Amino acid sequence: MNENKTPTVTRRDFLKTSAAATATVAALGALDLSRSAHAAGSDIIKVGMIGCGGRNTGAAAQALTADKGARLVAMCDILMDRVQSKRNELKKQKGEQVTVADDQCFAGFDAYKKVIAASDVVCIANAAKFHPFHAMAAIQAGKHVFVEKPHGIDPAGMKLMRAACDLAKEKKLSIVSGLHSRWHPGYQETVKRIHDGAIGDIVSIEENFLRAPYGVVPRKEGLTELEWQASTQYHFVWMSGDDVVQSLVHNLDRARWAMKEANPIKCHGMGGRSSMTDPIYGDVFDHHSVVYEFPNGIRLYALCRTTTGCYDEYSSLIFGTKGKADIMRSAITGENKWRWQGSGDPYQIEHNALFASIRSGNPVNNGDYMVDSTMTGVMGQISCYTGKEITWEQITKSDFAYPPKPEDCHDGMESPTKPGPNGSYPVFVPGKTKLI
Repeated sequence: MNENKTPTVTRRDFLKTSAAATATVAALGALDLSRSAHAAGSDIIKVGMIGCGGRNTGAAAQALTADKGARLVAMCDILMDRVQSKRNELKKQKGEQVTVADDQCFAGFDAYKKVIAASDVVCIANAAKFHPFHAMAAIQAGKHVFVEKPHGIDPAGMKLMRAACDLAKEKKLSIVSGLHSRWHPGYQETVKRIHDGAIGDIVSIEENFLRAPYGVVPRKEGLTELEWQASTQYHFVWMSGDDVVQSLVHNLDRARWAMKEANPIKCHGMGGRSSMTDPIYGDVFDHHSVVYEFPNGIRLYALCRTTTGCYDEYSSLIFGTKGKADIMRSAITGENKWRWQGSGDPYQIEHNALFASIRSGNPVNNGDYMVDSTMTGVMGQISCYTGKEITWEQITKSDFAYPPKPEDCHDGMESPTKPGPNGSYPVFVPGKTKLI
């Protein structure tokens, strides 16, 4: 795969990639392992986890599945009980590939340093605020990286992530994005057909991510305010960036992909919190809608909602002069009716590609699309918070960051977000809030 280009993998390419990952161990003798960022002459690739929530637990299992020589050696989270719980869970799944000793289980804001030091490959899927900061630290240390979406939550974070991806290219290290749609063989074929003119010229795009809130958990007794917010980070802006950045980023990435990586000129958005107002839902909005305008006049209508008891839909719909493409169903209607028939797990495929790249010494770098797709989400989120039109020029020139900076976070600090008199957390007010 060309490290500087969007993957346009066909089903045949996917089968080759999967076969390469499966045959990795058999091929070791023919490879120069010194080209990889793991101990030369060793069959073992040491994997570390920064973040021990559900997504990174899945990512770690996929990493170990991708390469029989992979060993999970270190784990960290803000909360130690989550580290230990997920270690036990992974041990049941992957057996002897999980070799995390008690002294390689770490907790706290600085624990990432110890995981990076112990690992050859780092899987990052913690609070998104820290994704750029931890990715840069891992790349600077010469480690390969898998980093979950979103790849930052504010303009300052996105600039750091771009710098990390650029440094990975210089150091010939792999950095693979958790924007998994790019690795789905059916989506790949659908987008290829869009590019080949199957639906004619794109006229408009509709993106929906409508569902109930992210996992809502009761507050455990004894947790400090900081620990509580860290344990339910999707519901706090300073840690997660809210739902346009956190969830709709997948949709925005698919839209940009269909439009050959075009970036919006400007956007306007609206959002707020209507019913998910109890303290357990933190300070995020429960609905957003953003309209993006692109250089060729195409408008992208993007909607997300995290409200119970409402209509749900998860879709990416591309409307053209000759038909419509439904990317998530891998189907086209209109003049060139078509539907993909096949199967493939993009979550696994991305890890297959990562570990195959490490073994071969041919790095994969998803930096070009992962940064701009996430910045598109950041742009829309800030428009929803402020009620203002935001331009691409504004957002890319801004150095705004939700405080505190990642490097200033430390154990025992006060949370920057505090509940109001009624126990609920205050939210941004469109028309009054100013961020950039």
